[in-house]
Amino acid sequence: MATVRKLIVEVVDARNLSPKDGHGTSSPYVVMDYYGQRKRTQTKIRDLNPVWNELLEFNVGKPSDVFGDVLELDVHHDKNYGPTRRNNFLGRIRLSSTQFVKKGEEALIYFPLEKKSLFSWIQGEIGLKIYYVDEVVPPPAPPTPPPQVEEPKAETAPPPSSEAPPPPESDSTPPPGEKETKADPPPEAEQAPPPEGEKSAEEQPAEVVPPPETAAPEDVQSDPPPGPTSTPPPPTDDANHDQGDPPPPPEAAMQRQPEIEMMAAAVSKSVPDFKFHGISGPQPMPRPPVMNYTSQLEPTESMSMDRPSFDLVEKMHYLFVRVVKARFLPARGSPIVKISTANHHITSKPARKTQCFDWDQTFAFASQSPDQTDASILEISVWDPPMFDPATASEVASGHHFLGGICFDVTEIPLRDPPDSPLAPQWYRLEGGGARMNGDLMLATWMGTQADDSFPDAWKTDTAGNPNARAKVYQSPKLWYLRATVLEAQDVLPMTPALTESSVQVKAQLGFQSLKTDPAVTRNGTVPWNQDLMFVAAEPFSDRLIFTVENRLAKGPVTLGVATIPLTAIERRVDDRKVASRWFTLESPGEEDQKKRKAYRGRMHLRLCFDGGYHVMDEAAYVCSDYRPTARQLWKPPLGTVELGVIGCKNLIPVKTVSGKGCTDAYCVAKYGSKWVRTRTVCDSLEPKWNEQYTFKVFDPCTVLSIGVFDSSGPGFEIDRSTDATRPDFRIGKIRVRISTLATGRVYRNTYPLLVLSPAGLKKMGEVQVAIRFVRVCPTLDLIHAYSQPSLPLMHHIKPLGVMQQDLLRRAAVKIVAAHLSRSEPPLGREVVIYMLDADSQGFSMRKVRANYFRIINVVAGVVDVIAWINDTRSWKKPMATILVHALLVLLVWFPDLIVPTLLFYVFVIGAWNYRFRSRAPLQHFDPKLSLADNVDREELDEEFDAVPSNRPYEVVRARYDKLRMLGARVQTVLGDFAAQGERVQALVTWRDPRATGIFVVLCLVVAMILYVVPSKMVAMAFGFYYLRHPIFRDRMPSPALNFIRRLPSLSDRLL
Repeated sequence: MATVRKLIVEVVDARNLSPKDGHGTSSPYVVMDYYGQRKRTQTKIRDLNPVWNELLEFNVGKPSDVFGDVLELDVHHDKNYGPTRRNNFLGRIRLSSTQFVKKGEEALIYFPLEKKSLFSWIQGEIGLKIYYVDEVVPPPAPPTPPPQVEEPKAETAPPPSSEAPPPPESDSTPPPGEKETKADPPPEAEQAPPPEGEKSAEEQPAEVVPPPETAAPEDVQSDPPPGPTSTPPPPTDDANHDQGDPPPPPEAAMQRQPEIEMMAAAVSKSVPDFKFHGISGPQPMPRPPVMNYTSQLEPTESMSMDRPSFDLVEKMHYLFVRVVKARFLPARGSPIVKISTANHHITSKPARKTQCFDWDQTFAFASQSPDQTDASILEISVWDPPMFDPATASEVASGHHFLGGICFDVTEIPLRDPPDSPLAPQWYRLEGGGARMNGDLMLATWMGTQADDSFPDAWKTDTAGNPNARAKVYQSPKLWYLRATVLEAQDVLPMTPALTESSVQVKAQLGFQSLKTDPAVTRNGTVPWNQDLMFVAAEPFSDRLIFTVENRLAKGPVTLGVATIPLTAIERRVDDRKVASRWFTLESPGEEDQKKRKAYRGRMHLRLCFDGGYHVMDEAAYVCSDYRPTARQLWKPPLGTVELGVIGCKNLIPVKTVSGKGCTDAYCVAKYGSKWVRTRTVCDSLEPKWNEQYTFKVFDPCTVLSIGVFDSSGPGFEIDRSTDATRPDFRIGKIRVRISTLATGRVYRNTYPLLVLSPAGLKKMGEVQVAIRFVRVCPTLDLIHAYSQPSLPLMHHIKPLGVMQQDLLRRAAVKIVAAHLSRSEPPLGREVVIYMLDADSQGFSMRKVRANYFRIINVVAGVVDVIAWINDTRSWKKPMATILVHALLVLLVWFPDLIVPTLLFYVFVIGAWNYRFRSRAPLQHFDPKLSLADNVDREELDEEFDAVPSNRPYEVVRARYDKLRMLGARVQTVLGDFAAQGERVQALVTWRDPRATGIFVVLCLVVAMILYVVPSKMVAMAFGFYYLRHPIFRDRMPSPALNFIRRLPSLSDRLL
């Protein structure tokens, strides 16, 4: 049924509006504009915190150049209330339609009111709920149809009636060039309509658009069919066939008229059927002798992917063959089509039997260029497979029966370049069959590239017909944080006089996630907790949240009651507003009787909500590809797009053995945000070429694009010594690209090594070649402004999650995403998702400990260099530099306003100087030297890849434990030294050493008196010259201040 989409805006309330009526208040009302529709709310008299609770409804139109898809909301003060003479402006907001959601996902959001101009005085916020709803339009009463509209009505498959014969007559009317066929004897005239009916079904769009005025004269001039009332008209489209019209007899359907030659399919909507004596497609050639074929084609799979311009990758030329259908075939079963070129012999799937034999398959054969192909002849033949006799449980014929074929000269095949329209298929007469009439085959063949619209779904020569080798685009599920606040429970324990203290605990479970509250002690059956439990849930919400109240006893927990809550009944929020709490009745667990199960076992007080203001982390924070919150209403417009061209790999290492030969079936996976892309699998190639291009929207420049290469081991690949197809896909390597390192509009086309770290060491698996380009779609100031905004949404700062809690939630999110993508077709394996999300790289690694230590040393090296330069200046190793430092000291002391500008200018000079030494690498990638992976010890790698709990022998685990204890002892000593220095500073004023504290306090008093009298500039000047004095005026012993600090006591002597 027809539906109309409408936009519903619930104007809830407003807060803290500006007083504009001259008496310290306002009488506000709201005006909204959307797609040229203007509506307003009622006026709330003298209220700065008005509550409307009104619904405004707008019709959603198609994209227009006149009306944008922006909802404009203005708040005004009504001039009818108060001394003002005009409707004063109180604020406005502008919302894009990309922030609107469908009904069921809406949430109350408070938008801050914006100014109309720079000098407007605006304050406050307004609360709205905005969502789409699809309303069903009731069908109008069917009027008496005029004769002109019967033809379109027949194409919508109405039930046959007594008033419907004229449409079949017009549908079955032949074109002007075929009117002489109706003058043949009646048997042939009755056999001709089925092919015409099938042709009209194939060209159905071409018959709807022409006006009735142009079709009516043609119907009048045509001869009426014999006996339309006695013989039912033949079916004219697939809809009539689906409604139960009997198909024509096979003998009649397979006959053809001798006058019919080759017919072309409709190319334009307004062009009727015509007869072609000279066709525009490639001319068939006389067929050579029949050949035998062995390959079998798997059914095609659809692919949903963006259609970019393919300007980042190399053009790959293909010979396309689209086999649509055949008619008048003397076939007994479901015929097949065999296509033969110089190097490939392909067999299609069996035809689907309708009024004709349908295949609708496309084949793509790789070629070097449109002018140079491996084959000069393209041979297409139709075969009737052997029939199966159920009585004898064997095939009747030993081989395929040849029905006819066509040959084409490849050099004569036309070239198609998008955005050209698809090439129209044409009817070709089959030749070489033994029957009296071989039949016709509708097909189209052309030369194209991977940018062709038919390429994603086509059978390709480099994928070997594997249905799981198609390129695909996946979408991660929409993840939410579910916050369950367990407040209290009542009546969970029976009231007995001798009731003692009981420890009660609540266990909450959502799918595989299970959390428990802290135990609470009660004596009267009322148990308080007031504890938050966080879960990860994925749309659609089909699971249930189960709460179990347990009494912790010495012999084990005893279940007191169970409460089951469907996720669809839980409220959603996008901010930190309070959600109403509810009481839930506990039921008896494990009772099969419905009455016993519904028995009252107490009740539980809960506050449940989906927190849409958080970003559900499924990646590590330092390699995250998206920081947007879950709620779509909080999304901001994209800042740009990043285009990825996956060109291919080089020098890959064979990772498996098939039929005694080492090979690799490689495919590439890219992940950015919630979008996953997977290239097609190139079979048995160590230098695969994909040349596929994808586009991702960028909402934050400080994000990372991950690209991984894997070896496929799915169905269709028989691996030696592993006949089962459950072997996980092998990791070949991965690279990461940080979007902020890309210049706008520049194409980065480079080759990167694929490195894999395994227990055997670091291994280079090959190289991958990609092309990347970042395109900015927002103003430059918006892109710069993004660097001043927090990465994570506001809820992460209002109610931050703990580090351990975030880690647990991230692991749950990874499992949910992996389970979701593994259910796709073709599936994206769990091992692929875990590797791309870095979910298995958070374990302990001695190699990473050393690498992080050297990273800290590298950071501190700058401070060490500054200290070394100061010491060199004090030592007068370069007298001229020391004199200049003295002059600078005098300048800064007497003009202290120059200190901050001088420091900033110095930083600028350093940055400008380092620009000459910036990294010339095209794009940064994994650094084996920084990772200390070049010469890592095998024992440390084995420990890094060991599972938890360890499955290594006892002696190995004990040796590792002793090594870890030695490292812990060193860390313990360093931490003790840091604590001792801090405690000595505290001892200056804590009178732990009374004599030292007295000296320090008196010294502070003397220095304060001196600074009160002597100007601060003089003191700073004296201190600077004293610190920079020549070495001949210094003592080699440590300074008295340092000696005094070292003599202060610490708490180290009190440790046991």
